[in-house]
Amino acid sequence: MAYDTSNVFARILRGEIPAHKVFEDEHTLAFMDVMPQSAGHTLVIPKTAAENLFDLPPPALAATIATTQRIARAVRQAFDAPGIMIAQLNGREAGQSVFHLHFHIVPRYQGIDMRFHARDMADQATLAEHAARVRAALD
Repeated sequence: MAYDTSNVFARILRGEIPAHKVFEDEHTLAFMDVMPQSAGHTLVIPKTAAENLFDLPPPALAATIATTQRIARAVRQAFDAPGIMIAQLNGREAGQSVFHLHFHIVPRYQGIDMRFHARDMADQATLAEHAARVRAALD
């Protein structure tokens, strides 16, 4: 499948769709997932157009992984999470639903089960507050 420039993450990168941004640099963007699996669920995407892990050049992948690690530390601190799940899916059969490479950072807590994909949209005010917490933990 060829990269679809109308996918939701490409549109977020172009500013066509709003997002609760947590972090941005020249190579990556991190923002709150609008269908979070738990409070603090954050996504990290490369600014390079890539459908999946196999399409991203190694230097861009290295930058994306470095941002993922940095944001995961901030999410862990901001939400006092004893565990952090990092997920990245490649292809429809693996569960990928947005075909722009992305990493999920999901705080995990003992005794709280979750499905692999959330089903409900989060409240925008809640997402804004969660984004502010992660940004504060980055400082």
